[in-house]
Amino acid sequence: QLVQAGGGSVPADGSLLLTCAATRPIASSSCMAWVRRAPGKELEVVAKVDSEGMITYADSVKGRFTISQDKAKLAVYLQMSGLKPEGSAMDYCAGSGGNCYRREKERDFALWGQGSQVTVFS
Repeated sequence: QLVQAGGGSVPADGSLLLTCAATRPIASSSCMAWVRRAPGKELEVVAKVDSEGMITYADSVKGRFTISQDKAKLAVYLQMSGLKPEGSAMDYCAGSGGNCYRREKERDFALWGQGSQVTVFS
C-alpha cells in the first residue's frame, strides 16, 4: 500500500512537495513513479526512479521537478517548482516490481497511492 501526503493550492511559479511511503517493501527491484491525471488529458508519468537510483522525467517537467527516494523509509518524494496552471491535476504515487523501462501506462504499475490534488492558480 502506498500512502501519500502533500499537495494543495499554489500560485503559478510556486512549489510543492509530495511524499509517498510504502507500508512494506515492494520488491528487491522496484520502480516508483509520480503520475499526473489532469481533466481532459491523458495520464502522464512525470517522474520515475528505480531501485538502482536511475531517474527519468517527462519532458514537460524537466528542470522543474525532482524525484528522490529514501530507501530506509520506503519513501519517494516529488519536489515540484515552477508550477504552471496547466499543471493542475490529481497526482498519484505508483509502484511496481522490476525496473522502470517503458512503464508509461496505468497498467504498468501494480500499486497506487490515494492521490494528491495539485491546483495551480494564475
